[in-house]
Amino acid sequence: MEQGGKFLELYKSPSIVLGRWVLLSLYLPWLLENLRFQTERWAMTQVEPKKRVFSGIQPTGKIHLGNYLGALKHWVENQSQFDNIFCIVDLHAITIPETVKPDEFKRKILEVAALFIACGIDSKQSAIFTQSHISAHAELTWLLNCVTPIGWIERMTQYKSKADRLTTVSAGLLDYPVLQAADILLYKADRVPVGEDQKQHVELTRDIAQRFHSLFGEVFVIPEPMIWSSGARIMGLDDPTIKMSKSLGEQRKGHSIGLTEPPETIRESILRAVTDSGNEVRFAHGSAGVRNLLEIFEVISGKTREEIESHFHGKGYNFLKREVADQVIAALQPIQDQYSRIMADPGHLQQILREGADRVRPMAEETLRRVKRSMGLV
Repeated sequence: MEQGGKFLELYKSPSIVLGRWVLLSLYLPWLLENLRFQTERWAMTQVEPKKRVFSGIQPTGKIHLGNYLGALKHWVENQSQFDNIFCIVDLHAITIPETVKPDEFKRKILEVAALFIACGIDSKQSAIFTQSHISAHAELTWLLNCVTPIGWIERMTQYKSKADRLTTVSAGLLDYPVLQAADILLYKADRVPVGEDQKQHVELTRDIAQRFHSLFGEVFVIPEPMIWSSGARIMGLDDPTIKMSKSLGEQRKGHSIGLTEPPETIRESILRAVTDSGNEVRFAHGSAGVRNLLEIFEVISGKTREEIESHFHGKGYNFLKREVADQVIAALQPIQDQYSRIMADPGHLQQILREGADRVRPMAEETLRRVKRSMGLV
């Protein structure tokens, strides 16, 4: 007891107390830093991973304002919210071989890549690549062909509308929805941004994946369509009953607004846009052509419909067209400037595409390995 009392006395002595405080002051910053690190590490494990988005554009026709407002603009504005994979789907572009001009086709692929970046897609944040650079797309298509009933692809509306206009229909044109399913399923995409007219393709992708699962077990993520509420369906300026088209944009003057067209051409196309003989500049009561112009103004300006209708009240169609032309030209000018700078260095552009393919190839190859293993392929 006596020894214990002496020890307690020593423990409480000023020099020992001071030593304890010195040690604590030395180790306290380390302890707090370690606690902060462990807390941040724990918090990171609690954050839900970003949903993966896959989307693609064919390197054909004239990339136009409808592509920008209905797809590219949304991709740019939302790219920080998702794990993005953006693909130039060149294999889809050869399904009508009579229209393929190899030298022009190569140039178009680079043009689309340049427009992706010029519109604001960050190649460090989002993968940008060319479909044919990853062979797993074609290989998975064949495997999915073997589980896809022919009736499913024969009833696709886009196939039927294209086939009706052709003398010779290639097997590739019939089969391209299965290639599209392979594009999406390879990367375990959660969301696929599409217009209402493309929703059927995502539904087919879901059906193919679910049939594969019923036969061979689960491998794929079942994707959901992502349909934007604004700008999703910009109509042709010369015919507002049909969606603005890349192919028609090359065939018919004044049908669309190309993203790289000079300001005077843009203004001329908008001033010649089909409206009607009235003067009703309102969303609910205007003709199809007037509504189309109002929606273009709405998406670019960011104004509410009430503000827009108040702005155009009693001013007629010529004023509407001039205002829309001003908005479009101003919105496209920085994109065109950036596009010119990017196209001046095609080597760097090709490097971005190679790096994008290298980044996503392991994902595609892993999915393909799992599919083969599930089907018993050795």
